[in-house]
Amino acid sequence: MPLRFTLRQLEYFIAVGEAGSIALAAEKVNVTAPSMSSAIAQLEAGFGVQLFTRRHAQGSVLTPTGERFIEQARIVLESAAKLNDLANIYTGSVRGSLRVGCLRTFVQLMVPQLRRSFETRYANVDFSQVELDQAQIFDALGASRIDLALTYDLSLSSDIDFQPLRTLPPYVMVDVDHPLAGRSEVTAADLVDHDMVLLDMPHSSDYFLSMFRALGQRPRITERTSEISIQRSLVANGFGFGISNMRTVSEASMDGKLLKFIPLHTPVPPLQLGIAMSRAAHVSRTIQAFIDHCHEAADANNLPGLAP
Repeated sequence: MPLRFTLRQLEYFIAVGEAGSIALAAEKVNVTAPSMSSAIAQLEAGFGVQLFTRRHAQGSVLTPTGERFIEQARIVLESAAKLNDLANIYTGSVRGSLRVGCLRTFVQLMVPQLRRSFETRYANVDFSQVELDQAQIFDALGASRIDLALTYDLSLSSDIDFQPLRTLPPYVMVDVDHPLAGRSEVTAADLVDHDMVLLDMPHSSDYFLSMFRALGQRPRITERTSEISIQRSLVANGFGFGISNMRTVSEASMDGKLLKFIPLHTPVPPLQLGIAMSRAAHVSRTIQAFIDHCHEAADANNLPGLAP
């Protein structure tokens, strides 16, 4: 019996189901909206079912039938990926797609260089990256929208497998004229009387604030931002101290002003930077090649952007 669908149609169907809009899905997979709309229409005609309810204000909403179909479509694409991986094993090649998520706080620091060296080594890999916060990473891994993620070991659930790459102790960032700039080490008690610029992201902000709980006090937060580059610039321009586990090669903010990084002595455990994956995910040859690539860089103390 001839198939009523193509893998490309299933890919577009899943993209629209996850994005809730043909326009957004088309942008995500880099095709035109009419091409995607046509593929969805052909898929519906082939099966004789309605997969979406089109609403002008709400976009494309999965019907109950569509909800069931998208579950099976993911299984079909995963099985197709396993066939590709089997071929790669027999041919000894690393090829195909690789979807990497990365925590927003360090994507610009680490991913471009890791990606360039990986693509130079494996030219037949179609590498795509997406910047997410920690909550979005967990959601994307669970929905199989990404294959793996570079992130911290913050609030990991039991269905996430995490491979550490490097331990990252916390540092206090201050401008060069800050009263604490000359210190070789500080504690949370040293910070409570100073203004704080908080990196305010899901899970991350809870980690930073946990360093003050033993004191029974809260830090004096005067600025909040979800962008690490903005936090660094605010700190470098004297708006307060910041806490970061990323001691970078560059000790300057985006506007060129210098920062001081001071070790923060705290009973709160340091963060682990590593690779997160869904425990239910299939580890293809291509995925394993990228995991090995990251471990090689970490073992050589050569993760991009991080001070030794």
